[in-house]
Amino acid sequence: MSRVGHLLNTSVPVWRRVLADDGGGGQTTTWTQIGTLRARRSQPTARERTAAQQDGSDLDETWYFAAGADVRRDDELRPPGRVLRVIAVFEPSVPGTYLRADCTMRQQLDGTT
Repeated sequence: MSRVGHLLNTSVPVWRRVLADDGGGGQTTTWTQIGTLRARRSQPTARERTAAQQDGSDLDETWYFAAGADVRRDDELRPPGRVLRVIAVFEPSVPGTYLRADCTMRQQLDGTT
């Protein structure tokens, strides 16, 4: 188990965009679930919570995974009722400790994403 494995207290489905030939010389884009990974979501600050209540605002979230987890930029994390786009993935200054994924989601007042 990784150094942070005991802190990963939730599971989140990870989806990735896949391009496939459409048979007519073009391509189609589909989303495929590549797995469900153990993770930990960082809690938003009070300022982020206030901003997230505004229609059309972007809500940023930081998610943490075990080192070596298969999460990439432009993947989607899909916890129940939400879809977050991964905008950056990086390791901390001590390699092999954990993987950090910075994500964003557009918040709508009606509760849809």
